[in-house]
Amino acid sequence: MTLPMFPDVPYSMPEIVPARKIKGNVSVVLDARGGDFPSDAVTRLEVGFEGIVQDYHAGHTRKSGGREPWYPRGTEIRNERQISIVAADELAMAAKDMGIDRIEPGWIGANLVIEGIPLLSILPPRTQLFFEGGVTLRIDGDNGPCKIAGAQIAKNFPDMDQTALALGFVSAAKRRRGVVAWVEKPGVISAGEAVTARIWEQWIYPGA
Repeated sequence: MTLPMFPDVPYSMPEIVPARKIKGNVSVVLDARGGDFPSDAVTRLEVGFEGIVQDYHAGHTRKSGGREPWYPRGTEIRNERQISIVAADELAMAAKDMGIDRIEPGWIGANLVIEGIPLLSILPPRTQLFFEGGVTLRIDGDNGPCKIAGAQIAKNFPDMDQTALALGFVSAAKRRRGVVAWVEKPGVISAGEAVTARIWEQWIYPGA
């Protein structure tokens, strides 16, 4: 059997990895209400369809930037980056590679710190996070580290080379900086509540 649109290509389905669920826990919740992206720990987050209420990254839409070179900078696009989610173990590994003792989640604008889900930063797009309190988030993808967040980290280590530290974050936090997500079902997220990640079927698309 061959594909009608590609008559010279044998029809072969890729390996399908079944859907599965992984349970974790919310250890810290944070919001950014200071007019910039660094965030502070709170006890609960009120979450609407626009994101975290009054948070720096809240909004149904956002302006495009360096992550979207296919648009003129400042183009209004859908906000798929409403919430930043990180894992403490991944930040610890990044900090070690940078030669510092820690990276606080708030320094890089995190909203949620989740424990118990291995390799959080490479959870695939479309993964749903079901929170015990009723909120559902949908992961858009990994959050690529940038030198702006690196510079914010560097401020906390004034005796070190600020430029080298800021740039070092970009490489040290690659696939360790967590994921970004948007709100599928609103409600309240509290520190200490359980969360379940539903990972959909996965495959590698075999097209050229």
